[in-house]
Amino acid sequence: MELGAPYGASGSPFQLRRAVVERLLIAEAELQRHEPTWRLAIFDAWRPVAVQAFMVEHALLSTCAARGVDAAVASPEREAIRLEVGRFWAPPSQDPSMPPPHSTGAAVDLTLAEASGEPLAMGGEIDAIDPVSEPDHYADFDLESDGHPARWHHRRLRLRAAMTAAGFCQHPNEWWHFSHGDQLWAWQSAQASAVYGRWLPVPGGA
Repeated sequence: MELGAPYGASGSPFQLRRAVVERLLIAEAELQRHEPTWRLAIFDAWRPVAVQAFMVEHALLSTCAARGVDAAVASPEREAIRLEVGRFWAPPSQDPSMPPPHSTGAAVDLTLAEASGEPLAMGGEIDAIDPVSEPDHYADFDLESDGHPARWHHRRLRLRAAMTAAGFCQHPNEWWHFSHGDQLWAWQSAQASAVYGRWLPVPGGA
């Protein structure tokens, strides 16, 4: 929202389908069975297609700028960045049969936090276009001897275990992204089709 993403006057990224919210509550209860002082902290949830298009473009431009690549000029370097961005950001498809995950109201980006609300370090920022975003990036570190990277992996495992216990699936390239009922979930759980398509939340709606 601070970037000027076009949610509209009444839009908010902190909206999900009611059934998905209920599963989040189950996931947090499961997390706290093992880590009583931890909680789930939502970063982003519903994202209309217009916002998806805005964020894909922002990710491309900011990554090009960070790497000294002119985003306005076609080049092999720009194309490589575009493909890399595509590993993390779904295309802003207007096709009702191929909605971006967040436009369905069934996908959520989240992390772990202390009871105070202070986020726990997870070894990579949410939305980072970087290999550290992959869920098992730190899997080869030993919890007994490798310090921070091993703790980061342990926390990622705790997050994944809690979410999958509640029926969510995890994006293969993003430690923070989980969904239930969208196309990614259907693919990972061998379902014939998704439960949810594109969603426009309304006050009091499900």
